[in-house]
Amino acid sequence: MSAVAIRRRQGIASRDSVAARARSVRRRVGAAWGLLFFNTLTYIPGGLLHIPSHIGKGLAQASLPLAILVALTVNPRIRLRPNVFLCLISLLIVDTVFTAVQVHHLGTMYRTARLIEFLIGLWLLTPWWGRRDMLLLRYQLRCLYVALGSVGLGLLLSPGKALGTYGGRLSGVIWPMGPTQVAQYAAVAAGLTMVLWLTRLVSGRAALSGVIFAVVILLLTHTRTALLGLVVGTVVACLSLFIVNARVRRFFAVVVATVSLGVVTVAGFITAWLARGENAQGLTSLTGRTNFWALVLNTPRTKFQEIFGFGLSNASVNGLPIDSNWLSAYMQEGLFGVTVCAMILVFLLVAAFFQPPGVRRALVLFIVTYCLLASFTEDAFTDVSTYMLHLTVAASLLMGPLAGLRARRDESPAFSESGLLPEH
Repeated sequence: MSAVAIRRRQGIASRDSVAARARSVRRRVGAAWGLLFFNTLTYIPGGLLHIPSHIGKGLAQASLPLAILVALTVNPRIRLRPNVFLCLISLLIVDTVFTAVQVHHLGTMYRTARLIEFLIGLWLLTPWWGRRDMLLLRYQLRCLYVALGSVGLGLLLSPGKALGTYGGRLSGVIWPMGPTQVAQYAAVAAGLTMVLWLTRLVSGRAALSGVIFAVVILLLTHTRTALLGLVVGTVVACLSLFIVNARVRRFFAVVVATVSLGVVTVAGFITAWLARGENAQGLTSLTGRTNFWALVLNTPRTKFQEIFGFGLSNASVNGLPIDSNWLSAYMQEGLFGVTVCAMILVFLLVAAFFQPPGVRRALVLFIVTYCLLASFTEDAFTDVSTYMLHLTVAASLLMGPLAGLRARRDESPAFSESGLLPEH
């Protein structure tokens, strides 16, 4: 065999080895992200699998340290990419640690430690921010569709339980999930998939099947906040692409015509669906939320508690869930926490404004718009949650790729090569 042939085979073997290592790294990053996502799933006893409550909660809790261990296998030297977003999250941790030291409550201390662990996991994955293949976005979408798939499977296996547990609203019964949680996953998955299709990063067939599946689940949950977030977030994302993307302009024209026709023909059905059988008082009080939001504001507190809050808890008052990111932040982290939460959203919006028009900017605007709207009626990113993962994905899209040959070789050249959705 000639020397040229030997060198050629060695070169091919070397490239294959590099590609194999890159695939291994991406899979472990995906595993770490999936474990972080699983940790955000709250366990509600009563699913089809009849898992005891302490075991179900233990599985979710155990996934967090496991995620850190997996992340360390791909980032053993603990190389971190500095970024404003996680620094702002770190300010929340400073607040909660300061409060936990004052309170000495076991639950508060545990939740504070969990938030610290969660942030460590996010920091360890920062070297994979800003990639051309939008790696974290791909894995977030996979996690969302897997969760929705479990909801759909539960609906097929036990439609009575899936629709009857919450009075006709679809919930998860394989892994128990409430309707609002299911609706959040469906709305975000549908919106992100639609933006990717509009920018020609996924095929029409794959996008159509994914969006229809997610929207059907969303409608079955009867969750108005998620539906509003999907609509407004998609409109904002499309407006950012309106000038530079002809497909977006055609899409807008079709949607406007369809909505106009739908409003005229099925206005009564739409109104009944949105009302969900509630009277005017129920609608104006946001299904009773505002009745006990006053309890949060009227809770006696010292000056220290007004500024730094009472510490992390289950985000409830007198046994009632707060269901508002801003009031939860005020209750748990005080005015300081409310300010930091606002700074997080403002930073992401301003950073997106200075991005050139394109898919990354549109995806970030959709995520931030959705999280902003949802934050008024749901506990969002004051603690460990899927919302925090959504915003982390948005922050990762705003960063540029790492410089250097090794970083470039590790990246897939296109989003469609990820295996999530077929190439257009």
